[in-house]
Amino acid sequence: MEELIGVAMKRVLLTGFEPFNNASLNPSQEVIKRIAHNSLVAKEVLPVTFSKSVTRLIELIELHNPEVVVCLGQAEGRSQITPEQVAVNLDDAKIPDNSGVEIRNQKIINEGPDAYFTTLPIREIVERLQESGVPAAISLSAGTFVCNHIFYVLQHHCRQRNIFSGFIHLPLMKEQSGEFPDKPTMAIDEIVRGIGLVLDEVS
Repeated sequence: MEELIGVAMKRVLLTGFEPFNNASLNPSQEVIKRIAHNSLVAKEVLPVTFSKSVTRLIELIELHNPEVVVCLGQAEGRSQITPEQVAVNLDDAKIPDNSGVEIRNQKIINEGPDAYFTTLPIREIVERLQESGVPAAISLSAGTFVCNHIFYVLQHHCRQRNIFSGFIHLPLMKEQSGEFPDKPTMAIDEIVRGIGLVLDEVS
């Protein structure tokens, strides 16, 4: 993770989310608490709300002027670290966000395209993780809740800027097995190691 002599690292903004839907933990929040990397200009835990999360994310982009933005979120049921390929222009929540708002079958940005693709090198990211023994795969669906919402707005905001950006879903960590019985988990130290490798790749 050390900076190469004569090679400047790209400045990275990394975000995670607070717990939601009555859960007590979120692996993306734990990554933000624990990770350190020379490329990071900022890291922050965002609220799980449709409005406040994107407002704060855009504020962070304007404040820190990163060259790369990586947003992290929780995906219960997955057993791998999964960079997302595409964000869709749709909010269709099956549960309310942490402010009690539940948006069903509604466009995120009325004049926006149906979808945006990530601009992160996700194939290289997955290869690097797999080569290092960290389970990883590309995902083709970020869902239709706050994770996809922030991913879509991020790509829309960065579409004409020289910023690489995207979203990565994380599996549950072992400490969450009591709240999510029969769901796969990963050790938080392994998740943190994996995101450290992601930062190596994008920076």
